[in-house]
Amino acid sequence: MTILTVKDLYKSYGDGDARHTVVNGISFSLERGQCFGLLGPNGAGKTTTLRLCLGLTVPDQGSITLVGHEVPADARQARLRIGVVPQMDSLDPDFTVEENIYVYGRYFGMSRAQVRERIDWLLDFSSLTAKRHARIGELSGGMKRRLTLARALVNDPDLIFMDEPTTGLDPQARHLIWQRLKALLAQGKSLLLTTHFMDEAERLCDRLAVIDHGRIIAEGTPQALIAKHIESQVVEVYGDNASQWAGKASHLADRIEFSGETAFCYTDHPDSLLQNLATTEGLRYLHRPANLEDLFLKLTGRDMRD
Repeated sequence: MTILTVKDLYKSYGDGDARHTVVNGISFSLERGQCFGLLGPNGAGKTTTLRLCLGLTVPDQGSITLVGHEVPADARQARLRIGVVPQMDSLDPDFTVEENIYVYGRYFGMSRAQVRERIDWLLDFSSLTAKRHARIGELSGGMKRRLTLARALVNDPDLIFMDEPTTGLDPQARHLIWQRLKALLAQGKSLLLTTHFMDEAERLCDRLAVIDHGRIIAEGTPQALIAKHIESQVVEVYGDNASQWAGKASHLADRIEFSGETAFCYTDHPDSLLQNLATTEGLRYLHRPANLEDLFLKLTGRDMRD
């Protein structure tokens, strides 16, 4: 069952020559029980796409169907079945952990009894039972993100929008949130995820789209996209002489890219390359399979975006 359908979505800002197209003809769909990822550099249009899907921003053109409702016309009704984990925490510092969940549930029109029935499960789900009466200022960054996730689930939503849910967290906190998100998927919930962590996308996403300059430039499963766009093996070569070595050994790889002092060698047949490196002094190297980060960098470039 399709829970979200987006067709030919456009959104621009400004006037005349200063008009800037942020979302440029985006189309995708999300099935119930799946995680769909939106990947892209800063300013690619990911957050604007989420806002359009939620009816918080009105599109210039295109159609959105969210949990059976047309958006933005019926956005308010649709959002009753949606949970949102924003990029920045918006927890109320004057309330305890429990009170933050309770008040949010009341915003959805839930009765006191209905919210109370959810709170124990939500605190257990987010591993915050021991912090039930703690104020927000007493929580770590990971605890705040877990509370934001728990709050987004108070209305038992069918679909959860997650805008970079683990940014700024340490590895332990990230892994705990990943476990919780996988549990939600196992329960039949759907996730729409934006993230800058490629390992997060590989772990969670059934399908994903790479967005750049407001357009989808690639879409599919993580494994299929890697196989289609990237050579199967990568050898990272480190050291002051990496660029000099690469100039002499370029014939041993299909292509070589540089970032700082590192040469990234992409190939489907790494044996000759590895034999060469084994007899070359002054260089360190790492041989690994290609991953989603390699795909992302090939499609969007290695230059910094502000």
